[in-house]
Amino acid sequence: MNIAQMTKQDFLQIVDDHSKYWDSDLTYQLHHPIFINEFADTAYTLKDGEKIAAYLMGLISQTEPTGYVHLVAVHPDYRRQGLAKRMYEHFIKEARKRGCTKLKTTGHPQNIQTIKFHLALGMEMQGEPNGEGVNVVKDYLRRGSDRVVFLMDI
Repeated sequence: MNIAQMTKQDFLQIVDDHSKYWDSDLTYQLHHPIFINEFADTAYTLKDGEKIAAYLMGLISQTEPTGYVHLVAVHPDYRRQGLAKRMYEHFIKEARKRGCTKLKTTGHPQNIQTIKFHLALGMEMQGEPNGEGVNVVKDYLRRGSDRVVFLMDI
């Protein structure tokens, strides 16, 4: 399986198959076409034949030398094989080529699986502890909507 730049057809397939990758519809609106129409050079798929085993949608910050991972997902048939980590490693390599010195992503404070995954990658949580003891950046998404913000040097 090789990582390649995401195509428009890949994006449409991902959106059609959204429920296969995610346990919730909450991320559906995050699959915005801007990631294929405007940031396609930092959106990637990993395929097993024609089947998309994993994908990552990222971008390079316009305000700081930072690569930002917007979404990463692995099809359930391919989980626990290190594919999300592999997608991150590929994105980090590309971000470094573009002069980035940091990697950033965000997550929901209640998503313990995401928190554990990003900490295992070596990312650090920013912000201050919330009521459950999870570091969050207050009002990151909008007023009253805190997020876990992960950052690491690359």
